[in-house]
Amino acid sequence: MTRIPTKQEILDWISANPTLTSKRDIAKAFGIKGADRIDLKRLLKELEAEGHLEKRKRSYRDPDRLPPVSVLQVKAPNADGDLFARPLEWHGEGVEPVVLIIARTSDPALGEGDRILARLTLVHEADHNYEARLIRRIGANPRRIVGIFRKGAEGGRIVPIDKAGQTEWQVHDGAVMGAKDGELVEAEQAGPKNRMGLPRARIVERLGDPSAPRAVSLIAIHQHGIPDDFPDKVISEADMAKPAGLKGREDLRDLPLLTIDPADARDHDDACYAHADDDPKNPDGHVIWVAIADVAAYVQPGTALDREARKRGNSSYFPDRVVPMLPDRLSGDLCSLHEGVPRACIAVRMQIDADGNKLGHRFVRGLMRSAASLNYAEVQEAIDGTPNDRTGPLLDSVLKPLYRAYEALKKARSARQPLDLDLPERKIVLSEAGEVESVAFRDRLDAHRLIEEFMVLANVAAAETLIEKRRPLLFRVHEEPAPEKLESLRETAQAAGLNLAKGQVLQTRHLNALLNAAAGTEEAELINLSTLRSMAQAYYSPENFGHFGLALRNYAHFTSPIRRYADLIVHRALISAHGWGKDGLTEDEIARLEETANHISDTERRSMMAERDTTDRYLAAYLSERVGNEFSGRISGIARFGAFVKLDETGADGLVPVRSLGREFFHFDREAGTLMGSDTGLLITIGQRVSVRLTEAAPVTGGLQLELLSIEDKAMPRGGGRSGGRAPRRKAVSARRKKDKVKRKVERKRRQR
Repeated sequence: MTRIPTKQEILDWISANPTLTSKRDIAKAFGIKGADRIDLKRLLKELEAEGHLEKRKRSYRDPDRLPPVSVLQVKAPNADGDLFARPLEWHGEGVEPVVLIIARTSDPALGEGDRILARLTLVHEADHNYEARLIRRIGANPRRIVGIFRKGAEGGRIVPIDKAGQTEWQVHDGAVMGAKDGELVEAEQAGPKNRMGLPRARIVERLGDPSAPRAVSLIAIHQHGIPDDFPDKVISEADMAKPAGLKGREDLRDLPLLTIDPADARDHDDACYAHADDDPKNPDGHVIWVAIADVAAYVQPGTALDREARKRGNSSYFPDRVVPMLPDRLSGDLCSLHEGVPRACIAVRMQIDADGNKLGHRFVRGLMRSAASLNYAEVQEAIDGTPNDRTGPLLDSVLKPLYRAYEALKKARSARQPLDLDLPERKIVLSEAGEVESVAFRDRLDAHRLIEEFMVLANVAAAETLIEKRRPLLFRVHEEPAPEKLESLRETAQAAGLNLAKGQVLQTRHLNALLNAAAGTEEAELINLSTLRSMAQAYYSPENFGHFGLALRNYAHFTSPIRRYADLIVHRALISAHGWGKDGLTEDEIARLEETANHISDTERRSMMAERDTTDRYLAAYLSERVGNEFSGRISGIARFGAFVKLDETGADGLVPVRSLGREFFHFDREAGTLMGSDTGLLITIGQRVSVRLTEAAPVTGGLQLELLSIEDKAMPRGGGRSGGRAPRRKAVSARRKKDKVKRKVERKRRQR
């Protein structure tokens, strides 16, 4: 059977081939013949109904405007040096739209006649209708592959390391770049993709031995395209930087500001101090200082350092290494608040009352000197009664006042009711050789929560100041859950005998009530995971849509400019708002705020995926010696091809392939999130407790394969012969089974109470 393309693949084809958009052309492009044309026709009708396409005679196009991704032909630069392009996909009756190309510093040079694929934004300017951002120059941006090179008689092949990568790539003898058999390599597509045989590639970089323990994160870095080498110009600018002096700054060196970080922290960009408020109008109140490294003093707009920091968007953290946003001269030195060393900072002084409500705040650009660089564990031990030589002298004068201010902030937090998930965080512990020694739970101490609350308060103060001063900034936005995800959470809660009420404006306190009801029960982890999965992805935006999870109306990232470009933007906005210098937010940056927000939201997601893939690979390596062992876990996901199980011991996710579930056919219900056996009626759904056997662990891809042994302590039934047909009244049966199951569980839980 011919593979039917996805809707996105069809849209991409139409965008890239504006003159070949008939149904016949599309079918030919994807090799669709015979009865498969019916499915193609259905997809095109759905795209038309959804407004993505308009059928015009026998071709498809956007009904009123150019598509968001279009093919353009570059024109010659005008007298002002601006670069415009002609849209090759314009079929309208009126005047052809004018498209201005907005080039990024990382874009290749474009010349007259170049054909490019670009992302368009509709604008209403006097001299142009659209602004275009280059995606790639057509024919000039080959696909990149990271994989294992297998040497052959005339070159060799590359086996992709990506779990989703199924196709091997052929490398001719002249394109192997000296790679050895079994070596990890990066390659790029060579020539057009073949319809027959393996696609061709050329090796562009040899990455070393893939079995080496510390190659794990390197694989993820290259696979996800995270820049890990600084250009010479960037290093040169960083090396020329000199420590900032006191001129133009408030002297904060006498304040006993502390940095409190993990024991293995690679940088120290925030410090804090608190004391009782001596204002008689604020009885039992507190003053909290939060000082943040003044990265803006060293990374100024328009420099190579700034361009590279923006390109990276954020630092990426792996168990064995960091890919920093800034060179080590800054991230590990001038912008790190080392103990006893004068360091430039931007600090905020915040006044709170006895209940933790912020009464006022003010920002200063200062020079500080950290009184001590402490870690979370030693601070908590000091408060719990066992101080060491470092924390003992600071206990009464510095540490206890910090905790008293934190106790007040806890009251405000309780009243505000931010989302209070209880999900244990696992930490991969490596040996000196880089091998996994253990997978441990991270401790959650009051010292962690104290710093979190102080940083949240400082972030709120930054957002409020810039709003008050009417200055542009980037907000950290977290929108409320989508209705369909909320409904799925509600069904999961009902199946567990719990309730999430309908018919009210959702607030975090409603979700917290659900989480509290589940606390201490067997369903606690399931409800916490399901609540987490119902949440929207947080992102950056110049528009303020609030932060649902924190239950805050105004929120911006201010506290980590060493590792997040968003915080650097907020620092520059504060500098401009207070008139502290010429290194504030520029007009060009303001004009590009939305683009910057989208870009750094993307780089953040890229880092998250790379970090997750690295964790998967380390866990697979750790478990590879335990193939054949049995584990307990919980169904964490359902797909047409099988069920995912999260193992209790390590938190690793493994796949139970549907083909391993027995001889019967399993029907997949996407809406209900279930797999149902056509012969036995066995229902597999998210949240079920299971026992499994580990059958395969692949460290190179991070994949785990499992065999399902029991569900809810009941052994797997043996299905009959494989059924190729549909189960009778599939939808009705599935819906009735699910409804009856939920009803029985709800009634049982209520009786138990």
